[in-house]
Amino acid sequence: MADLSLTSVSGRRAFSVGDFLREYGVLIIIVLLMIGLSFLSPSFLTARNLLNILNQSAPLALIAAALTLVIISGGFDLSTGAIFGVASVSAAWLAVNVDPTLAMIAGPLIGLGLGVVNGLVITGFNIHSFLATLATSMVYRGIAVLITGGALIPVRMEEFAWIGRGRVGMVNIAVIILAVFTIAMMILLNRTTFGRRVIAVGGNEEAAILSGVRTKLVKIATFGLTGFAAGLAGIIAVSRISMGQPQAGVGMELEAIAAVILGGTSIYGGAGAVWRSIAGVLLLALIGNGFNILNVNPFYKDLTTGLIIVIAVALSAGKKRR
Repeated sequence: MADLSLTSVSGRRAFSVGDFLREYGVLIIIVLLMIGLSFLSPSFLTARNLLNILNQSAPLALIAAALTLVIISGGFDLSTGAIFGVASVSAAWLAVNVDPTLAMIAGPLIGLGLGVVNGLVITGFNIHSFLATLATSMVYRGIAVLITGGALIPVRMEEFAWIGRGRVGMVNIAVIILAVFTIAMMILLNRTTFGRRVIAVGGNEEAAILSGVRTKLVKIATFGLTGFAAGLAGIIAVSRISMGQPQAGVGMELEAIAAVILGGTSIYGGAGAVWRSIAGVLLLALIGNGFNILNVNPFYKDLTTGLIIVIAVALSAGKKRR
């Protein structure tokens, strides 16, 4: 009996360590990276540099915050980069040809509409979200090219520049938007009935259906929110560079998924946290910043990022098996 008790206690301790790493591992790595980079570069740990890292990461972080809900609900979205592209070129065209204010409103709404289309395709045809959003991403990317004719759309007007380049004191408006949106997503996930339904759908969809949850509407809503976030990120990016590009956002969907996974959100659904996804984005940004400071071959950056993601997925898979 003594051996069984010891085994049981040991099991609980191992489980606690695994849970702790899933919950706070990304923060531990961020702290270690910041300490190391501070020694390597005296200018790293300054308010100006840290705010600049946040500002540069804002578009990706917006997408990751909303994408967290999609993955918690058991889905994947490979179309966020393409939605980002469509929303950005649409906003650029409207700013130049119609009105800059209308363009800033239209970008997120176009993203919302495209996200809802994703949800309708997935739930209406009962297609796995991975395949459905892979297909819609190709369609959306084609739409972006059609809007621009394959050319760039210059947007040089002050009425549109403030959202991407404006500041309140030292803080960029994009960072403020990110903070507000992140808090909204955290409240939505953790403090509302909708958030509980998102977790229920990802944890056990059949049980959620038997409990009366309208799972199709929940899925459509999560994809709509992610599309909205991609559209918002798109107008920030266009405002920042004063240019609409049909190929904008290529690869961004994979970076967003990587950030969410690095944040410890389960790839199997049912568990995750928005704040950890934002931490995952910052971790990716710090890895890039660190390799730039060290002037290391970019190959090693990708290798390091990939290894960290593998470890994060392994921890998630270990919890699922238990």
